[in-house]
Amino acid sequence: MSVSAVAPGRSVCAPLPVLGRDVTVPLVTGGEVTYAALDYAASAPALQRVWDDVAAYAPYYGSVHRGAGYLSQLSTELFESSRRTVAEFLDCRPDDEVIFTRSTTDSLNLLARALPAGCQVFVFATEHHASLLPWRDARVTYLDAPRSPGQAVDALERALALREPHGPALVCVTGASNVTGELWPVTELAAAAHAHGARIVLDAAQLAPHHPVSVRDLDVDWVAFSGHKLYAPFGAGVLAGRTDWLHEAEPYLAGGGASRRVTRRDDGSLDVEWHCGAARHEAGSPNVIGAYAIASACKALTEAGFDALVEREQHLIRRVRAGLAEVPEVKVLSLFGDDAPRVGVISFVVEGFNSSRFAAALSAEWGIGVRDGLFCAHPLVRTLLGTDPETQGECGAPEAAPGEASLNAVRVSFGAGTPDEHVERFVTAVRELVRDGARWQYRTEGGRCVPVV
Repeated sequence: MSVSAVAPGRSVCAPLPVLGRDVTVPLVTGGEVTYAALDYAASAPALQRVWDDVAAYAPYYGSVHRGAGYLSQLSTELFESSRRTVAEFLDCRPDDEVIFTRSTTDSLNLLARALPAGCQVFVFATEHHASLLPWRDARVTYLDAPRSPGQAVDALERALALREPHGPALVCVTGASNVTGELWPVTELAAAAHAHGARIVLDAAQLAPHHPVSVRDLDVDWVAFSGHKLYAPFGAGVLAGRTDWLHEAEPYLAGGGASRRVTRRDDGSLDVEWHCGAARHEAGSPNVIGAYAIASACKALTEAGFDALVEREQHLIRRVRAGLAEVPEVKVLSLFGDDAPRVGVISFVVEGFNSSRFAAALSAEWGIGVRDGLFCAHPLVRTLLGTDPETQGECGAPEAAPGEASLNAVRVSFGAGTPDEHVERFVTAVRELVRDGARWQYRTEGGRCVPVV
């Protein structure tokens, strides 16, 4: 069934079971309601499948790579098989390495530590801070916000053409924006990078939960993503890709597991031989449960079928965008325009409303969890809002007057576990909040907007 054939209010398939789908929360106006988790871009709820797999393994938990006992051997095999599952999920090349980290941020900081001397980094100022900030020890060229995918490719090609022709270079780009949800032209950017002798790393934190990611088809050199956005809790992430820069670099962390042999020299100093491969950058006891949770999520999404998941998500995107379009005071933020392909991440401002108070009212009066602020992508959001970098918005700030720029934005995001009812409740809440105003008073407490008790 095509998405266009789906009747209004009906989705193309059932949402995947996730934890928390039956949790109820109190409303300041009285009573309780089932919580509508619409902040997937920050942390997606855990798939029930992932939780069940982890619970089944938990009694057998043991040390990894560090024991002869049965549970240690079982945990080691589980850890390494999880690595193989992730490599299959990403369609890695045969000689690519999968390294388990704490998050996308950790993955990109690891890669930043492994850059060859003199490496020049090219990154769009529209990136999430995880992609924008790790390159402090490199020469960085920040590219201005493009207004179309074609402009992005052209800007990168011009910048690369001006670089030193023989020095190492790296391009860092997102796959899907954590602010607008728009898909970036990764294949074209990778081709431009390689044509100029540069490498490219893909921040797939917002792409991998929504679309298949093939390292080979996209022709990227590395890909990074986080488990907590891929319906897998427990604080693990992935950096996967080429091995040479990683094997030539000093270990990301110095300690047990990264070292193959440690001896004392005659002068009393230490002589250390470091591991090659993933172990070189996985010092300490690894997060085997986090790695296994990521592998379980990879299997669950693959088995569910990305075609069906994408089709269903596009239906929800259209419903949200259509609902917001019915409210004249709402402005949806976009770099590439309304027709740009996107995932289930939508940011907006409401004329006459402080975004923090709007988000607080959605939670307190409707039981809807969204996010407000600058979404760890300050340059991008300020570009889209047209605000001064020195200004800051908070709940206690005055409401934006007609014609004035908002200081921050509201973000709604959803995915494979989102029921239709959550989206319908959100659309209704936005319409009624704009029409009738908030039914409660709010104040700033600890930097957050909260209802007055």
